[in-house]
Amino acid sequence: MPINIPDGLPAKTILQQERIFALEEEVASHQRIRPLRLAILNLMPTKIETETQILRLISKSPLQVSCDFMMVSGHESKNTSADHLVKFYDTFDVYRNQNYDGLIVTGAPVEHLPFDEVDYWDELCEIMDWAREHVFSTMFLCWGAMAGLYHYYGIPKRQLPAKLFGVFPQRLCDEYSFLTNGFDEMHNMPHSRHAMLDASELAKHPELKVLSEGFSSGPALIATEDFHEIYVTGHFEYGRDTLADEYWRDFKRGLPIRLPENYFPDDNPEKQPIFTWRSHANLLYRNWLNWVYQMTPYDLTEIPDAIRQLRDDTWGLADKFER
Repeated sequence: MPINIPDGLPAKTILQQERIFALEEEVASHQRIRPLRLAILNLMPTKIETETQILRLISKSPLQVSCDFMMVSGHESKNTSADHLVKFYDTFDVYRNQNYDGLIVTGAPVEHLPFDEVDYWDELCEIMDWAREHVFSTMFLCWGAMAGLYHYYGIPKRQLPAKLFGVFPQRLCDEYSFLTNGFDEMHNMPHSRHAMLDASELAKHPELKVLSEGFSSGPALIATEDFHEIYVTGHFEYGRDTLADEYWRDFKRGLPIRLPENYFPDDNPEKQPIFTWRSHANLLYRNWLNWVYQMTPYDLTEIPDAIRQLRDDTWGLADKFER
């Protein structure tokens, strides 16, 4: 949330330089407030678990947030009951004429496939194109991040010789970004994937800024300067035991699986993992929701115009701080 300060307080300039929202009393008194409207495109097979993980992070913000759940129509879910989907989910056709403050696109266990061989790829591309015009800020997670970067910028993924699996340290690249405001210089992030972004191709796009990166896991947080698009290559949403559940699932099936790195104490899978990424996960989502709350228009019908304004003026902060 922003802080309200007396009109003309000299500290305002310094606070804004540090990417802290500070509203003078006159501006704050005229603010209009409403719940944020988010859509969650859940591509994971374990939809209820993923819903819970994401909603847990969203709930840490003091803001009111209304969530709609979206699913693709071109794929049959085998791990979630039809009753749950009918009750809580709608396909894109229901949402295509609506505007949202935010959208979260989850990962999916399909990184072993070329993008165009994923059975719902064409529909996902249509949703991503819609989001660019109708969603003020979209956060893409794991495979969703790779899909977004490929669709929008042509940045390919490359298959890894072995699964990147564990909790990896990430180096903070921009301490003054709104998204990473308050982050430590190092933070942990869970990763569980068979592919990685092509960093050399990513570097060809100066409009994309790497906010944190791992020494072995690659870029972790990437965003456009206006935060219209945010890419999280790992799984900040994972709970304490998610990687353990993945490990034991594959182990009991007799599948080749290594212990997740930097996760079990003493690399002993019988010991409870240490939850070392929770605070930064909460902070990222709070920062993101706060950013959207401060910047998105009150009238949802104005979101397409607000997005165009962001494109015309990459930051557009001066005007929006004064609104």
